[in-house]
This record gives sequence, C-alpha cells and structure tokens, in this order.
Amino acid sequence: MACFRSHVLVCGGTGCISGGSAQIIETLLKNIKANFLEKEIDVIQTGCHGMCEAGPIVVIYPEGTFYTHVNTEDAKEIVAEHLLKGRIVKRLLQKESLTAQMVPHYRDLPFYRKQVRIALRNCGYINPDSLDEYIAMDGYQAWLKL
Repeated sequence: MACFRSHVLVCGGTGCISGGSAQIIETLLKNIKANFLEKEIDVIQTGCHGMCEAGPIVVIYPEGTFYTHVNTEDAKEIVAEHLLKGRIVKRLLQKESLTAQMVPHYRDLPFYRKQVRIALRNCGYINPDSLDEYIAMDGYQAWLKL
C-alpha cells in the first residue's frame, strides 16, 4: 500500500457532483501529474460531507483544510499553491456565517463541531466504494465479535 504525504478528499455527494466534482477530480489529477506529484498526493472521492450549500467541497489532509465552492480553475490553484508550495488558498476557505471569519480546518467548522457521528463517522473521510478503506477504518469490527 502506498504512503502519501497528502490526501485530497473531494465530495462525491449529489450536490457536489452536480456542481462539477467529477471535473474537479479530473483537473486535480491532471495537474498533480503535470507537477510530478502523483506518488505524493492521493485524490479520493468521498461520500457527502453534509454541507451541500458549500459544495463542491475539497478537504486536504493531514492539515484538514476545508475548501468550499471549488471549481476547476480553483483545483488548478489548489495544486499549484497548496499541494506544491504549501500555501493555503484562503479565498476558498469556509467562512463562519455570523462573523465571516475564515475557518481553515475541517474540525473547527461550527457545522461539525457539536456533531457526534456514529453510523456516519467515516462519511467524508473515505471513499464509500472502497472496501479496503472501510476495513482500514475498523469496518466489520462488530462482525468479528460474533
């Protein structure tokens, strides 16, 4: 299994798909390859993040940077600035609704801060079509207890 320095998670929920997330993934992959980063950066389509009004959504780990309203031109900039140079693209960060303050990290967003996800704890973190990713996140542990 390959070890990547960064994982780029692109929302694959219905709202984000209708907003162009498939084209964003294509653009990310093309620009990652053009910058010879394909062995360092993994792009994963995830399930819905739950913030459809902010989509398409792109989250980059290990930082947890949460980009919203991303389009294909933004995807090029994310590769050039964030993934290549390590600079966050601030204009794409989610803004807190009351203060308009930018929230750079996924874990600090008010929408998620008070949530305790149980059944959907991996939603937005793994590819919902990947059995390997599900198992890596302790999927099927309850079955092992039978």
